[in-house]
Amino acid sequence: MANIKAYADTVSNRAHLRRLISHGYACTREASDPQADAAVVQDVIEQQLFALGQGRQTSDFVDVNQMLLQVVDKIDHRFNAGESVVGVPTGLSDLDELTGGLQPADLIILAARPSMGKTSLALNFVDAALQKDDHSTVQIYSLEMPAEAIIYRLLSILGHLNLEKLIRGQLEDEDWSRLSLAVAKVNSYRERLVIDDQADLTPSAIRARARRGARRFGKPGLIMIDYLQMMKCPGTENRANEISEISRSLKALAKEFDCPVVALSQLNRELERRPNKRPINADLRDSGALEQDADLILFVYRDEVYNADTEHKGIAELILGKHRNGSLGTVRTAFIPQHTRFENLSASTWQGARA
Repeated sequence: MANIKAYADTVSNRAHLRRLISHGYACTREASDPQADAAVVQDVIEQQLFALGQGRQTSDFVDVNQMLLQVVDKIDHRFNAGESVVGVPTGLSDLDELTGGLQPADLIILAARPSMGKTSLALNFVDAALQKDDHSTVQIYSLEMPAEAIIYRLLSILGHLNLEKLIRGQLEDEDWSRLSLAVAKVNSYRERLVIDDQADLTPSAIRARARRGARRFGKPGLIMIDYLQMMKCPGTENRANEISEISRSLKALAKEFDCPVVALSQLNRELERRPNKRPINADLRDSGALEQDADLILFVYRDEVYNADTEHKGIAELILGKHRNGSLGTVRTAFIPQHTRFENLSASTWQGARA
């Protein structure tokens, strides 16, 4: 029996080496083309090598019969388990009920005007994803904030601590125990929380870093990018084309890793001239490509940002502007600004489907 296993291992190893040799020849051919774009060639090579390292074969076609069996097995398992959240949970029960969680291979655009809390909401998603699976990793690409600022926000969210006082070190006696618990929780993530705070990354650079991160720390269950408009794409004619290329690349990233990619996005300031300032898809900057490529578009709106006398203080509206595989609607959550934390709002939630 031992000899059979050793023989099988030898055959598998030789086959792997042959595929590496084949990829090596292909790399040489691609790189020898004087008209080739070096960044594109490198991206293709890295994608193929990553797939090979993950034990996947690059193929032009899907085995429909095999895929059908997998789909039926999933349906049967979820029926018997009574699962309603079939993707990565968000940590917000009403949002999970509406979306079923953040789905594998989906591009999620999370958009809001400044001070609405989009980064905080994304970090709530990060924490929920890390809690769901002890073996999964989360990659954060923070093009705007340094890694230190991300850690401060996580400690504030997890410890229910005032962010401003935390940064200044102005803690009360009772805060220290909460800080200790928050530090322990972040520390427990260890290498499952991967943060890259390099600025001005290109789509190909993010994909290359994501592959290296996956090889080193494990396959990501969620990728967060903060934020989309800070990415660069050299060689494009104008900003609209640049955003279009970035959008397509992020969707390809989600498919390659078979995990949700949450990309934060800015909104046009023109919406603030309207009486009703709740965002719509047209408010996305360079909205055409983003709206087309996204599987889910989620807006954050807090009425108290614009109306000091509102009856809805401490309440955030999470508005689904696009949901490729489900219903549109709006979910209310609690928002604690000093803790930059979103929480379930038990009293009043509405989910109004829109045409």
